[in-house]
This record gives sequence, C-alpha cells and structure tokens, in this order.
Amino acid sequence: MDTLDAKQRTRLNKLQKKLRRETGRAIADFNMISEGDKVMVCLSGGKDSYTMLEILRNLQHSAPVNFELVAVNMDQKQPGFPEHILPEYLEKEGVAYHILEKDTYSIVKEKVPEGKTTCGLCSRLRRGSLYGFAEEIGANKIALGHHRDDIVETLFLNMFYGGKLKSMPPVLHSDDGRNTVIRPLAYSREKDIARYAGLRQFPIIPCNLCGSQENLQRQVIKDMFQAWDKQHPGRLETM
Repeated sequence: MDTLDAKQRTRLNKLQKKLRRETGRAIADFNMISEGDKVMVCLSGGKDSYTMLEILRNLQHSAPVNFELVAVNMDQKQPGFPEHILPEYLEKEGVAYHILEKDTYSIVKEKVPEGKTTCGLCSRLRRGSLYGFAEEIGANKIALGHHRDDIVETLFLNMFYGGKLKSMPPVLHSDDGRNTVIRPLAYSREKDIARYAGLRQFPIIPCNLCGSQENLQRQVIKDMFQAWDKQHPGRLETM
C-alpha cells in the first residue's frame, strides 16, 4: 500500500467506503451478525475472502454489537501450495487464525476422472471439513466470500442447467441447526472487489494449483453477464 499514489489512495478509500456500506446493509437486512457471535471467516487466499475479512474487521470497530472474528484457512495439500503466505499475512495484520490441514486433494484426484472439473467435489469436501471445524472452535457463524455476481450466476446456472429457481441464500441455516452460513458480500460487485483487492495488494493465492479447469457452465454465465454489462448497463443491478 505504500506504493500507491494520491489518485490510487482516493480510489481505494472510495471503494472501501462502498464495500463497507454494502456489507453493513447486507448484515442488517439479513440479521447476519448478533451480539456475542463468533464468526469463522473462511479464508482461501483469493480476492473475495481477503476483502471480506478486511471489511468485517473494519466494521467490527464501529458496529452496534460486539462480535469476534477468527480466520480459518484449509490447507488441502495441493502440490505447490504456498503454505507460508496466509500465516505471514494474518500474523502481520494481527488476526487470530487457524490452519486446518486436510488432504482433500488426494480424494478429489482419486474420485474425479482425468480432464473433468474438480471444483464441485473439492468445494463440498472443503465445506464439510470447515463446518465441523467451526463447532470445534466454538464459532456459531461461518462467513463465506460469495458476492452478488456469484449469487446471480448461481440462479442462472440452476435455471439453464438444472431446471430450477434456486440460488445461494445470504444466510443459510443447516438442517441440523448446528451451523449458520453468512455471505456478507451479497450486495457487492465482483469488479469492485477485484479493484479493491488490487489496490490493497493482497497476497493472492491462485486457485489453479490442482490443474483443474474452471467450471465451463459457470464461465458461460459469466461471459453472458459481461456482455450484458456492456450492452445493457444497469441490468445486473436490477436483477
């Protein structure tokens, strides 16, 4: 951040205020965080989770309720994963954290045929482990970094490929009542998050270490949205 010029600092401040305002509104609208909550912030090393952690820490200082944050990263044992990056960043920032080590990489490689996308199974295994770990550390809320684009994309994915009207809810209570998942970035645009992460110079860890191709169906939806954004400004906001 020391390398930013005056114009970039102004842009960063504006983006931070916008993201903070949107996150605060999402938390209030969906009653995501209450007095005394312990929120487990799932940190992958990508732009979304870094931004979510940063904005929640920012809000923590002025929120009308007291809540605790703890960052958790799951080391899935992908070859080449730079396991020093997140601990170094979190220690520098003074954030309480845990690194959960689970070799889901081997399971995914064993179960998914060569050339097929591994993202679906990888995500399910990761979440199952994280949900169990939340109980272990006494966290009653689990924060995931999904943003507005993810939520709208999922709606269209389910319509086009699954034949159902369903998306990611901003708040999800598990069937057994043991976990509550929250998505504080539900009102925030991916491009704002990407710009903010770039200006904040977060040490991004790419999600391509396993060699998996991005989900092609989701990419079709992303491309459609990008075209709409250029040809029909405001359409995505309306949706």
